[in-house]
Amino acid sequence: MSQEISQDKINSVAWEACNTFRGVVDASEYKNYILVFLFIKYLSDLRKDRMEQLQKEYNGNEERIKRALKRERFVLPKHCTYDHIYSQRNEPNIGEVINKALHDIEENNKEKLDGVFRNIDFNSTTALGETKDRNSRLKSLIEDFSDPVLDFRPSRTGKNDIIGDTYEFLIQNFASDAGKKGGEFYTPSEVSELMALLLQPQSGERLYDPTCGSGSLLIKLVQQVPDRNYSVYGQESNGSTWALCKMNMFLHDIDNARIEWGDTIKNPKLTEDDKLMKFDVVAANPPFSLKKWGVKEAEHDPFNRFWRGIPPKTKGDYGFITHMVESLNEHGRMVVVVPHGVLFRGSREAKIREQFIKENLLDAVIGLPEQLFFGTGIPAALLVFKKNRSRENVLFIDASREYRDGKKQNKLREQDLEKISQTYRDYETIDKYSYEARPEELEENEYNLNIPRYVDTFEEEEEVDIPAVQNEIELLEQELAEVRSEMDEYLKELGF
Repeated sequence: MSQEISQDKINSVAWEACNTFRGVVDASEYKNYILVFLFIKYLSDLRKDRMEQLQKEYNGNEERIKRALKRERFVLPKHCTYDHIYSQRNEPNIGEVINKALHDIEENNKEKLDGVFRNIDFNSTTALGETKDRNSRLKSLIEDFSDPVLDFRPSRTGKNDIIGDTYEFLIQNFASDAGKKGGEFYTPSEVSELMALLLQPQSGERLYDPTCGSGSLLIKLVQQVPDRNYSVYGQESNGSTWALCKMNMFLHDIDNARIEWGDTIKNPKLTEDDKLMKFDVVAANPPFSLKKWGVKEAEHDPFNRFWRGIPPKTKGDYGFITHMVESLNEHGRMVVVVPHGVLFRGSREAKIREQFIKENLLDAVIGLPEQLFFGTGIPAALLVFKKNRSRENVLFIDASREYRDGKKQNKLREQDLEKISQTYRDYETIDKYSYEARPEELEENEYNLNIPRYVDTFEEEEEVDIPAVQNEIELLEQELAEVRSEMDEYLKELGF
């Protein structure tokens, strides 16, 4: 950088820009306006840098510069840039100006961003208020992004990951502000990192998240791959969140990502030759115990995903788990976040769970601390599945007691992530922490996977010295009798 500005400072200024909408628009909604505008600002700064380079390279030849711009990774017409929008900030139709810019960005980059901005309207009376208030808010937002700190030109920052880190920072904070709704579009970064550490994606592999939200988990998976030889796939049912994911992929320089919009259970979009696509690595944080998950569609599923049994009508956990297992290739592996009920509930779920174990697909069960996730304080667990396992035992890890305590949310520390992932890699029993259960033990427990059945975390209480305690009680009683005697004397003196 020409003058060093920390990532924290950039994050702080970007977060301050949200004040325009706080108290007026719900956090789960205003995140879309902020993040889309951040996206425009980044593209504009990128274009500005590139224009300067081309001016020098072609000695100001406008025709050659135009041709070169059309071959770029991204095409941004001049009227779509942040600088143009800034120049129009006082116009009475500023919302329409921004909408037109977004439309034309899509039109010029259909392969990467087709439909990404269809769910956002900067001219919305419902979301942003009547004309006068809306224009005032938009002007404030535009001017906030003129802060020199938010200059994302690569020639200035010297880093490619600054904008991606800022985007992730904002999404995480939006999730925290949005409360329960936050869990719908963001998985805490340390949980995503743990899942990626457990899966260890390798060069040349296909990575997939069937409920990808804003894409944070997919990005953590990509960051584990030692080179850029990978392919990324995801599906998301919420249109606004799908758009955030598409932008997130672009900002993290993941151009080959295929992110589909639709319900994964009712309408899986990632198919090949009328069959489900198969993947090397699958990871997801599906909605917990979703009620209307698609039981009717499952009963007539054209992909025959639910041959082991159809999950209960009001609990979709095993619907998502089953879809993920059926999406694994012959050597695939997966991790899924689940509520603890998935480990022990009976009836239909018990039968599906038993079948997975008998097929030797379940590799590990990992209990996590409570209050890790946005919108719920309940503890969750990770289930690790593997195709073609070389072992038959199942590893249980109780990691629920080791974390950093937080006011709103607890956090897994680096040492916690390392301990969990190392224990999984070593696949060993550690007193009061992990246990390698044999198939016979699982059968004896009727395939109940409740972690305390396998990992004994009971701490023996310190042995009590009964005679010493009795002696202490006698001394206390003696002291009490003496105090009462003194009190009686005082009361007599006072005439009572």
